[in-house]
Amino acid sequence: MKAFTYERAITVEAAVKAAAGNPDAKFIAGGTNLLDLMKLEIERPTHLIDVNGLDLNSIAATAEGGLRIGALVTNTALAADERVRRDYGLLSRAILAGASGQLRNKASTAGNLLQRTRCPYFYDPNQPCNKRQPGSGCSAIGGFSRQHAVVGTSDACIATHPSDMAIAMRALDAVVETMKPDGSKRAIPIAELHRLPGDTPHIETILQRGEFITAVLLPPPIGGKHVYRKVRDRASYAFALVSVGAVIQPDGSGRFAVGGVAHKPWRVDDADAELKKGAKAATAVLMADAHTTEQNRFKVDLVERTLGAVLAEARG
Repeated sequence: MKAFTYERAITVEAAVKAAAGNPDAKFIAGGTNLLDLMKLEIERPTHLIDVNGLDLNSIAATAEGGLRIGALVTNTALAADERVRRDYGLLSRAILAGASGQLRNKASTAGNLLQRTRCPYFYDPNQPCNKRQPGSGCSAIGGFSRQHAVVGTSDACIATHPSDMAIAMRALDAVVETMKPDGSKRAIPIAELHRLPGDTPHIETILQRGEFITAVLLPPPIGGKHVYRKVRDRASYAFALVSVGAVIQPDGSGRFAVGGVAHKPWRVDDADAELKKGAKAATAVLMADAHTTEQNRFKVDLVERTLGAVLAEARG
């Protein structure tokens, strides 16, 4: 691990100012992803800004009837919150499907959304990776690609986003609230937060340098049956081959997002509109632009089967 300096931020304004002034600075809360990457020297921040002292660890009702989740609320606290379990069951189920109890006790809401891919080539400094070293190439293309993306890919990257929580947030149309280095605030629909790889897969979100997530806003509850189903190689300590998070209404309409298939949580509005017709019709629209390899083409069929199981569970 490379040497770095460290400070504890006492206000959000101080945190973003410190980050904006140092291009190699990183925020740290739970550190469940960042510290691993630092040990492998994939991330090499020269300065860490500890944000754990900020007052961002509460969940509060909004005037509109939704919830504002502080950036530092742990995954454990969020999944266990009575209001989340009652009104946003999809979110609670998605969080509990990820990681382990120990990691969920430390992982923060904002950090979960910003975690980096678990592509094995990204984690191996001896292999070319455009995310780790822009312009070096993508070892997964032509390599072992069973776990990799099948939609929204590019010639530069076929990595997937690893977050379970982000899938639920996408299906629920969450909004991410931030503070920019100039002190201004903005609200980013989660659909816009994560970027597709294009020619710059190392730029993973639309956040500016030093911009800090302060909260995630959930809209008022939408009712319906909330289901999260995760298909993986083993029952724990494994990321999704395919995951489906859905909210299905009594008339068969609904919304759903899929994980394990793209560089970001994958949702297509036109696919939502096909849910009444069943999993096959909805999957055909969702995966219309799939670009697979020999090793991961099974994911297209797996999405259909997993969505079918979700619809069957939702409809009883």
